[in-house]
Parts: sequence; structure tokens; C-alpha cells
Amino acid sequence: MKISKLLLAGVLAFAGLTASAQETETVLFKPHWFLQLQGGGVYNLDKADFDKLVSPAAQVAVGYQFSPVWALRLGANGMWAKGGLSSNDTYKWKYVTPALDVKFNLINAICGYKPTRVFGLDLIAGVGANIGWDNEGNGPVFSGVVMENYWEGTKVRPVGRLGFDLDFNVSKRVSINLECMANALSDKYNSRADNAHDIDLDWYFTGLAGLKIALGSTQTVIPAPVPVVVEEPAPAPVVKETPRTAAVEVAPEIQTEIFYYIRQTEIRPDQQPALNNLINFLKENPETKVAITGYADVETGNPRINMKYSEGRAEGVRQALIDAGIDAARITTDAKGDTVQPFSENDKNRVSICIAK
Repeated sequence: MKISKLLLAGVLAFAGLTASAQETETVLFKPHWFLQLQGGGVYNLDKADFDKLVSPAAQVAVGYQFSPVWALRLGANGMWAKGGLSSNDTYKWKYVTPALDVKFNLINAICGYKPTRVFGLDLIAGVGANIGWDNEGNGPVFSGVVMENYWEGTKVRPVGRLGFDLDFNVSKRVSINLECMANALSDKYNSRADNAHDIDLDWYFTGLAGLKIALGSTQTVIPAPVPVVVEEPAPAPVVKETPRTAAVEVAPEIQTEIFYYIRQTEIRPDQQPALNNLINFLKENPETKVAITGYADVETGNPRINMKYSEGRAEGVRQALIDAGIDAARITTDAKGDTVQPFSENDKNRVSICIAK
């Protein structure tokens, strides 16, 4: 008997170690600061040839990634800007543009957060101020043309910005970044008003490449649960039943899963039969109670948002049961957010699990 117990304990221990090795850790997004260092060129849309209006540019920015989708960035770019009357008649001035930008990660918004993803695409929109100076060399008359809106000294003009950037991750904290931005500002930026009614805008475009560096950890790793090996208790002594021994009545029990669409808390129409089955069971067994636990999948959203989704899913089932005539005193709810993933398939973890007994 002792040998059989030892063998059984060994088998259970080995099975526990094997199951533990097969479990995978959970990786969650972690909000973080980041730094961007970029260099490239700027092109002023004007009358000279393209290559005559391209000049160097640089950008330094710091931002905060609030979620896998949204980020806010404060930075400054600039160096030289050029204007032109023809292919050979060009002039330049110095500028810098501090700006506040909002970044929207299109891939994470559509496909959900994935910690091993290599490529990212952000849409960028922002506002800023273009500060220009050192324009004295052009003068009110340039190459025989009157610069009717020639400016000198230092000028500050509001700027609207729109563009995108591409991220190629080389590690958890560093990515190679490519960015293109279109900037629109006053029609007199190039010392001329090209529209008699001053409706048109002057445009310049920046193309930049550099590094994006996360200032801190970008992920939270939740280790896989380690199964506890419990030694099987010794078998209970056999008690002979008398012919008159009554059978022990087993209380009825049922488990129901209600699944949801991504980022939704409303019960799907195709889940109504499962809900109806739960309602009928509770009505047929008035002594039973039901525990409802809401969940969210880990690859979408962030921990704070996912907790709200799981709370809303559990509360939605609770209200549906009450509306069907089930006493609220028989119902308890809980929410796990994305901290627990009851299913190996990610999409199934958008679920409410109801256990009635």
C-alpha cells in the first residue's frame, strides 16, 4: 500500500510539472513615457523646383503612451525653410515649430494589442506655433520681385499638422521610427500672399527618421499559475449499506457561458438560448443561487478598460435574470477583467460564466 501511494504521488507530481511547463505567461500593456530623436528634411511648397526647396530638419519629442492605441506627444522640429520664385531664385530663413500631437495606433485599434508585434502604424494630428527669424537677407525686393508681405525680425504663426509614422520594433523599448507630416500655416509665411483674399495657406512637409525609446517598461508580465499537487487522501473505509439505506439527494447544478462581441457588454442574439436555459433552470429550482463572473480578453484594450467591460458583462446578465423574474437575492456578480483567462482561445475570454447550484 505504501509503495502504491508513493508511485501515485510521483505520477501526480510529474503531471503537475508537465502542466506547469505547458502554461504560458500573460503579457499586459503598461503605460509609459517615450523619447523620439529624428532627423530628415523639410520641403516648402513653392514656385521653385522640388530639389531647390528641400532643406535639413531635426525633431526632438517626448510623449506618454496612455494605452496601446492612444498617446500624447510634445516636441519641436525645425532648422531651415526655403521659398522660391523660380528654379534659380530661392531664399531661406530659420524656423522652429513646437507642437502638441495626438497619436492613434491604427493597427492596435483594429487588431488588438499584441506584445510580439514588430510593426506599428500611428495616425498623428496636432497644433503648434511656427517661430521664424533671420529673414533679413531677402529684403522687400528679391530678384526684381516685390515681396509685398516680406517680414523681418521674429514672427510666430499658428500651425495645423496631420501625418503618420511607422514603427519597426527592434526590442521591447527601442524602435526605428519613420514619420511624414504636412503642416499648414499663414499664406504670408514665404513673404508673399499668393491669394488676393488671403484665403490660401502655405504648406511645408517634413520627412523624418530616427529612434523611439521607451523610458521604462512597456509590459507587465503575469506568470503562469503553478498547479498545486495535493496528495490523494487514504481511501475511506467501506461501510456496508443496509437494504433500507436511502439514496443521498444531489443538488442540481448548471454552468452557462455567455459570449460577447469585441468591446461590447450587450448580450449577443445568438447567446439568448443559453440565457433562456439558465433562466428556466433557476425557475425550476427555486432553492438554487447563481454566481456570475465577467471576463475580458487580454489582447484588446488595457487593464482599466477591460475591468469595466467585465463588470458590464456580469451586470448585464444579472439584470436580464431579474427582468425574467429571478429574485435579485439569488444572484451574485464578480469581475476579473483580463487578469484571468478561462479559455486558451483569446476571443472566448470575452465571456460571462454563470454557475447555478
